[in-house]
Amino acid sequence: MEAPVMYNRPAMTTNGGSAKIAVRDLDFFYGAKQALFKISMDIEPRRITALIGPSGCGKSTFLRCLNRMNDTIPDTRVAGQVLLEGEDIYGSEVALSLLRQRVGMVFQKPNPFPQSIFNNVAYGPRILGLTDDEIDLERLVERSLRRVGLWDEVAHLLDQDALSLSLGEQQRLCIARVIAVEPEVILMDEPCSALDPVATLRIEDLMKQLKENFTIVIVTHNMQQAARVSDKTGLFWLGELVEFGATDMIFTRPKQQRTEDYITGRLG
Repeated sequence: MEAPVMYNRPAMTTNGGSAKIAVRDLDFFYGAKQALFKISMDIEPRRITALIGPSGCGKSTFLRCLNRMNDTIPDTRVAGQVLLEGEDIYGSEVALSLLRQRVGMVFQKPNPFPQSIFNNVAYGPRILGLTDDEIDLERLVERSLRRVGLWDEVAHLLDQDALSLSLGEQQRLCIARVIAVEPEVILMDEPCSALDPVATLRIEDLMKQLKENFTIVIVTHNMQQAARVSDKTGLFWLGELVEFGATDMIFTRPKQQRTEDYITGRLG
């Protein structure tokens, strides 16, 4: 029996363009507690979308809704739609393994497997059967490490334990592990919060490069980071999306008073 597929039916944004991910009236519940309220936004392809807001406002919960990571939490419920190129990812026909290949995730704390650097990057392609032989796999690993700017540092250390790398190198390795399976979307949940300023700037530069090929959604508490790297920004507050638009507009000409108050530090 063939695995379920997700069909490509473009979801239209409000300005007539195609959204990579279109979210429509999304509600999310932890048991009886509602954490997200009627969230709607269009996430554009090959752009960086930043989600900002105070702790506990729902932005990480929302991020995990985009590849159904919240499914692993007992007694949770979602209503509304999350459309990936027009197909509702919460539909009964959706294969989670395919969804999470298409929508990869990088976490707050670097989480390399306790294996070699090579095996960390090769893990996904091996599991999914993306390469025909070991030579192809070696090329894929090298290409993935080059794309995150890590190859020159680890080319002679591929058999070394990934946990021996610095935190910044570990995070770039985790990004290489994600892109090795050629996702369409990369979700990043506070990917720089555990890193020093130099490593943070390297990840930010990497994000700008990766958006040429991938759609990126990042959760960050660092408003300066959102202003530096993102094309669109959304402000979350108590489970609601207060405002969403072009980053320069959000930071310089917000339409909502609550957005201005948060950006200027008067709120939150």
